[in-house]
Amino acid sequence: MKKTLTLLFSIAITCASWAQTQVSGVVKDANNEVLPGANVLEKGTQNGATTDFDGKFQLTVQEGAILVISYSGFETQEIAVDGRKTFTITLQEGLQLEEVVVTGSRTPARSNTSSPLPVDIVGVKELQATGQTTFDKALQYKIPSFNTVNTPVNDATSLLDPYEIRNMGPSRTLILINGKRKNLSALLYTQTSPGRGETGADISGIPTDAIKTIQILRDGASAQYGSDAIAGVMNIILKDDYKNGSATFRSGISGEGDGEMLGISVNNGTKLGEGKGFINYTVDFSKTALANRPGTVDAAGEAADFGADINDVQEFLSRRPDAGNINGSPETTAAKFLINGGIDLKEDNELYFNAAYVYKKVNSFANYRTPYWRTIEDFPYLGNFFPGSNPNNQGSYTDAYGNTFQGNGYDGYVPTFEGDLNDYNATVGFRSKLNGWNVDVSATFGGNQQTYKVNNSHNRNEVFVPTYDSNTGTFEPTRLYQENSQISFDPGGTAFSHVVGNIDISKILSDQVAVAFGAEFRTENFEVIEGELASYDGGGADSFAGNRPENSGNFNRYNLGAYASIDWDINKDFLLSGTARIENYSDFGSTFVWKASSRYKFAEDKYTLRASISTGFRAPTLHQIYTQKAQYSFVPGQGIQVGGLVNNISPQARLLGIPKLDAESSTNFTVGLGGKPFKNFSFTIDYYSISVEDRIVLGTEIGRTGDASNPLDILLDSNNLSDISFFSNAIDTKTSGLDFVFSYNNLKAGNGKLGFNLSGNYTIQNERDGAVKNPAIVEGAGQSVVNETQEALFFTSRPRTKWIFGTTYDIGKFGFSLNNTYFGKTTFKQQGLDTNLRTEFTPKIVTDLGVNFNVDKNWTIGFNANNILNVLPEWSFKAENAAGQAILNDPAQVKNQSNLITFNQRYSQMTYDGYHFSQLGALFNLSVNYKF
Repeated sequence: MKKTLTLLFSIAITCASWAQTQVSGVVKDANNEVLPGANVLEKGTQNGATTDFDGKFQLTVQEGAILVISYSGFETQEIAVDGRKTFTITLQEGLQLEEVVVTGSRTPARSNTSSPLPVDIVGVKELQATGQTTFDKALQYKIPSFNTVNTPVNDATSLLDPYEIRNMGPSRTLILINGKRKNLSALLYTQTSPGRGETGADISGIPTDAIKTIQILRDGASAQYGSDAIAGVMNIILKDDYKNGSATFRSGISGEGDGEMLGISVNNGTKLGEGKGFINYTVDFSKTALANRPGTVDAAGEAADFGADINDVQEFLSRRPDAGNINGSPETTAAKFLINGGIDLKEDNELYFNAAYVYKKVNSFANYRTPYWRTIEDFPYLGNFFPGSNPNNQGSYTDAYGNTFQGNGYDGYVPTFEGDLNDYNATVGFRSKLNGWNVDVSATFGGNQQTYKVNNSHNRNEVFVPTYDSNTGTFEPTRLYQENSQISFDPGGTAFSHVVGNIDISKILSDQVAVAFGAEFRTENFEVIEGELASYDGGGADSFAGNRPENSGNFNRYNLGAYASIDWDINKDFLLSGTARIENYSDFGSTFVWKASSRYKFAEDKYTLRASISTGFRAPTLHQIYTQKAQYSFVPGQGIQVGGLVNNISPQARLLGIPKLDAESSTNFTVGLGGKPFKNFSFTIDYYSISVEDRIVLGTEIGRTGDASNPLDILLDSNNLSDISFFSNAIDTKTSGLDFVFSYNNLKAGNGKLGFNLSGNYTIQNERDGAVKNPAIVEGAGQSVVNETQEALFFTSRPRTKWIFGTTYDIGKFGFSLNNTYFGKTTFKQQGLDTNLRTEFTPKIVTDLGVNFNVDKNWTIGFNANNILNVLPEWSFKAENAAGQAILNDPAQVKNQSNLITFNQRYSQMTYDGYHFSQLGALFNLSVNYKF
C-alpha cells in the first residue's frame, strides 16, 4: 500500500511538471532596441515577470497560456505560447498614449485625448530629471504657468515658499492627493512678498519618490471640488504598486561652494493579503546647508537711515562689508514619510488608504543689528549680552539710571529665526460597485503646525515691575527686561487642521450618458499659539514679536457642499458636460456655482477642440479672518518698524469701520485645441480668461493722518505702532493668457532616440478691474489699501511670459537632457521708490543639463547641473516719464533710490519682491539609484 501511494504521488508530480512550461525571451521596440522594465503576464493570472536591463525575461506558465506584454507608450500584445519556449517580441509604439485623467471630472475617468479640459500629466521621472531637490521647485522648471522662488529674510516664509499658477496666488490653486483635498498650511504670508495675504498647502513636503504622476488641471473647478479651485487643481497621484522599489542617495552643492545638500530616500512596497492588496511606502531624509548671498552695504545710506556718524559706519563696514547680513537659502532639515495602499475585500469592493507625515526644521536669520543701529550708548548692557571685537566699544557705559556695564567689544548681533514645521494628512476610503453604481466613501484628516523660536536677541523695552526692597521696606520699580532680558524666546506659532468627509456616486447609464453626484462635509480649525510673556511684552523680542494672549486662540468653522454632474456623448466625437454645486459655510453663508464644458474630436480623432465656462468661489481662510499681530518690517528710509495687522472681527476693526470678509467669486472661460497629427508629435494650445470679484487682499500699511483726533491716529498712538494693515475684499481683477505645449519624441537619431518638448505661458492681461474698494476711514485719509507696490505684487511680479524648451537623447546606457527655461520680464514698484520710476527685471534663460548612466539593471547614476551658466537675476530702473528720466540722469539720485529699495544694498541682488528665479546661481547635484 505504501509503495502504491508513493507511485501515485510521483505520477501526480510528474503530470504537474508536464503541465507547466518555462518560457523566456526578449522584448524590443520597432527599432530593435531592447525595452527594460516591460511587463510580461500570464493572462488571467497574477503570474508575471519584468524584463531586465537587456530586455530579457523568464517565466513558468501553464500549457496553453497566453502572454500579455505591455510597456508604457506602446501597444499591448497578446501571444499564445503554443508549445514554444523562446520568444522575440516587438512592441509597436501607440499613436497616442492614453493616459487616464481623473482630475476635473466627477464622472468615470476618461483618457487624456477625450477629456474636455486642459490637463497636464507629468510623470515622476520627468520631475526627477529636473534635478531640483524639492517637488515644488521641480514643477517650477516643468510647468510654465507655475511659479515659486525662495524669498530672503521673510520670517516664517522661509519655512514654505509661496507658489502659484497663472499669477493667481497660492490660495487659488486646490491641491489634491489621490483626488482628496490636502490641508492648508498654517502659514499666512504677511510680508511684502509674492503670495502676500494668502496661504497654500505645503507641496514642498511631498517626497518626489512617492509620486506616480501629477495631473494639473489648468481651469477653474470650484463646481467639482469647492473652494480654492479658481486658478486650477493639482492632483498628486501616489505610486500604487508593491514592486519596482528603489533607494536613492542624493548630494549637491552650489557653484559658490555653499548650500551643501545630502539626502536619502527609499521607496518600496509589499503585498497585502493573498495578492489582493498592496502597500507602497516612501521614507525620505535630507539636509541642506545655508547658502548666503548678502550684498555690499552702502555707508552713506546707513548713516542717513540710522542717524549714525559716517566714520562709525565706515569703520564697521570695513570689517563687515555685508553689515553681517545673512540672507539666501536657509539651513533646512526634513524628514518625510508616506504610505499608500489598498486591498480588495471581495469582488467590486476595495478599501484604500494613504497617510503622510513631514517634519521640517529651518534655521534662518533676521537683519543684522549693527552697532550703530542698536547702539551700546542706548543699551549699555548689550556689551554683556553680545561681546564682540569692536575696538570702539571696549570701555564702560552707564545707563540713564546710573547702572554701569562693560562694552566688551560690542559689535552688534544677528537674531535667529528658527522654525519647526509638522504636516500630516491621511485618507481612508471604501469603493464599491452596487447595481452598476460606483460608490466612493472617504474620510480625510490633515493638519499643519508651525512653531518658532528667536535666539540671540533681547527684549529692549522698558517694562517695570514692583520689587520689594528689604533695606527701605518699600516696593521699588525694577526693569523686567533690557539688562534683565533673556536672549532666547518662544514667540508661539500657528496651526491648521481639517476633517473632510466625501461621498461620490457615479454611473455610466449608457454608451452616451454618465452621471455623478455627491456631498462633502468639512470642518476646519485654525489656532494662533500664544507666545511666552517676554516674546511680546512691551514690544517683544527684537526682530520677531510673539503672539499676544488677546490675539491667540482656537477658531473653527464647518461647511457642507453637494454637487451633481452629467456627461453626454452626443456621438463618438462630440461631448457635453455640466456640473452644479452648492455650498454653505457656517461663517458667511451659501454660494452656488456651475460649470459647462465641451469637446469635439475631428479628422479621425487627430484633433480635439475643447471649451469650458464656469463660475467659482474662494472662501476667506480662517487665517485671513482671525490673524491679528504686531510685526517687524523694513520701511524704506526708516529701517525696521513695528506695524500692526488688525483682523476684521476685532474691536479695532469696528472702530475703523472695516467690513467683515466675504467670499471671492470668479468667472472662468477656456477654449483650446489639441492634436496628434502624426506619430510622435502632439500639441495643445489653450486660451484662458479669469475674472475675480471681491478679491481678498492684505492691504498696504496705513499710516497716520496727522490729525490727533482721528480714530486711526488714536489707534496707532495707543499701541505704539507705525502703521496698520488689514484684509478686505478690495479689488476685482481680470487675468487672461495662453498656454502652449508641443511634444515631438522617439525620433531615431543615430543609435539613440531624440525628443523635443516646448511649453509656454503668455499673459495677455493681468490687472485690476475698476476702482479699489477702500473703507471710508482710509478713503478719508487720502490713502488706499492697494497702492502701486500691492498692484505690482498682484499683477507684474511674475514673468509675463515663461517658456521651457527641453531636449532628451537616450543612447545605450546613457540618457541626456538639456532644458532651457526662459523667464520673461517682470516689473515692480517697491515701497519707497519714487513714483516716476519702476524697477524692471531683465528676461533671462536658465539652462539645466542632466546626464543619467545606467550601470546595469539595478544601478543608475545621475548628474544634474542646474543653471549651468550661472545666470543671476538682474534689475534696473526705468523711467515712467520725463521726471523719472531726470532722476536717472543724476547718479546721486539713482544711488539714493537704489538704497531705499534694497535696504542700502543688503538685497542688491535679492530684493524682497519681483525676482523671478533662484538667486543662488549654479547648483550641482549627484544621485545614485539602486532598484530592488
